[in-house]
Amino acid sequence: MASIKQSLDKDLEKLVHVEAATRQAASGIVPHGIALVFLVLSAILASLYAGLTSDTVLAAVAAILGGYMALNIGANDVANNVGPAVGSRALTLVGALVIAAVFECAGALLAGGDVVNTISKGIIDPAKVGDSTVFVWAMMAALISSAVWVNLATVIGAPVSTTHAVVGGVLGAGVAAVGFDLVNWDTMTAIAASWIISPLLGAMIAAVFLAIIKINIIYRPDKIAAARTWVPFLVATMVGAFACYLAIKGFKRIWRPELEVVIAVSLASFAASWLVMRPVIRWQSRDMENRNQSLRALFRIPLICAAALLSFAHGANDLANAVGPLAAIIHSAQMGDIAASVAVPTWILLIGAFGISLGLFLYGPKLIRMVGAQITKMNPMRAYCVALSAAITVIIASWLGLPVSSTHIAVGAVFGVGFFREFYTKHSKRRREMVSPRHGVKGEESRRLGPEELRHRKLVRRSHLFTIVAAWVITVPAAALLAALIFHGLSLIR
Repeated sequence: MASIKQSLDKDLEKLVHVEAATRQAASGIVPHGIALVFLVLSAILASLYAGLTSDTVLAAVAAILGGYMALNIGANDVANNVGPAVGSRALTLVGALVIAAVFECAGALLAGGDVVNTISKGIIDPAKVGDSTVFVWAMMAALISSAVWVNLATVIGAPVSTTHAVVGGVLGAGVAAVGFDLVNWDTMTAIAASWIISPLLGAMIAAVFLAIIKINIIYRPDKIAAARTWVPFLVATMVGAFACYLAIKGFKRIWRPELEVVIAVSLASFAASWLVMRPVIRWQSRDMENRNQSLRALFRIPLICAAALLSFAHGANDLANAVGPLAAIIHSAQMGDIAASVAVPTWILLIGAFGISLGLFLYGPKLIRMVGAQITKMNPMRAYCVALSAAITVIIASWLGLPVSSTHIAVGAVFGVGFFREFYTKHSKRRREMVSPRHGVKGEESRRLGPEELRHRKLVRRSHLFTIVAAWVITVPAAALLAALIFHGLSLIR
């Protein structure tokens, strides 16, 4: 009887394992099924609204490729906006997905450009293409290659620039179609320089703000009093930066203010938010204990707002990576010519906007966790520095005319925060004094580790650094080579 019971228990245990494996397999299939439905609906939408009589199939295929690219942008690029907030536990993963999806979609539909550059940053001269049919197939190859490359990067857990992927795709397809004379090498040189400029600038600005927080708030005897002075200033800086960011980059479709107006709006936003936040922070910090955990609570709501605004601005600006080549294909098929910039129909905007949001929901959590928690440990103060750095760096880059990548900026800022923590832990005399036993304020990690162990601890995972940098470096050449091969393959088919 006992042997029968043991045998029955083993059989039941096997059934449990089978059910668990089935659920896991099904959970992996469901996102692909939803994505497939979205792509089919995109094709149907294109067939109904593209206005093509003889090339309906071409419009449907192009819409599928544009939708596929939008899904990959959502899966990879958007993680940079909300990852630090999730890693710091200011937002839950579900909350971050909802906020990012809503604001990405709003930015794309409300402020996404009604006219987009069909050739991505002017890297090729459309006048040298000549044949509109060749141009259509080149754009198809560019869409396929950039989407496949971003998809591959997402699978291996590397946040890459979708802008650079599109640049590489257009470059490779253009060279395969016409030759190297087609390429604007000055523009390509500037884009290559942004590989270095973007992450370094993001890292430096994030490190500066973290230094301000550590020196002026965290390692002060009265943290709460220091926070009442500095947190309103930091929040006002964020508000002013985002006001400037959105005025310059976020509302192209509905508002294009002059520089004087942008400056006035930014300063007014800074002043108003500083005046509002002073009593708010004072009220919020009442009865707070003099410890770091209290400080983190003061940054939580500003960080959530920053993640939402970054998502809005990203949807407004990076939508073109998905819909630019698609709009170019539809325009050339309709008009029979090649244009450097084209108007974007509403149905194409819908495909791009909902594709980005859907890609974030279906495939984004992996990259969100990686950016937010696996590179370096985040808390609301560090994540706030990352968000603030992202906004300010884009403003500086726009002012200087540099083609920077929002992905490189945000991820560079995460690394900047981590490496600054290592530097400060090792070299700060004030920190050593504040965590010493005689001050009676030793933290949990100080109780676990000795002073020398703390000073030499690695706070950034080097393996992620090497993987991400390698992915960044090869994005443009890899997408270009893939696009060239795809173009030649399409040439054999047509």
